[in-house]
Amino acid sequence: MATIQLTADNFKDTVTNNDIVIIDFWAEWCGPCRSFAPTFEAAAEKHPEIAFAKVNTEEERELAAGFNIRSIPTLMVFRDQIILYAEAGALPASALDQLIEQVKGLDMDQVRAEIAAEGEQ
Repeated sequence: MATIQLTADNFKDTVTNNDIVIIDFWAEWCGPCRSFAPTFEAAAEKHPEIAFAKVNTEEERELAAGFNIRSIPTLMVFRDQIILYAEAGALPASALDQLIEQVKGLDMDQVRAEIAAEGEQ
């Protein structure tokens, strides 16, 4: 699957209609963002079952602000519409692969139970 360009218009549909969505918040002027782009693209090719998406923070300021993006690149991972990971900084390919495997291996029923338990406190 090709990398999806996320906007305010297609964000909700993308997160709702894909089991796993990995989002790269970036900007054209950002050196680390440009350095991370080939790693992100390679992971997208390696994992066609996952939706890989990019948010240009210069063009989608409201979307970036809505997720409190303060540094770029920021990587965010959704699974079953739940944010599991949100960290600033470019990951090396091996770390991105590890993150993907961890996300794929999660028991989402347990995650939802933990979220519900936290909500009751």
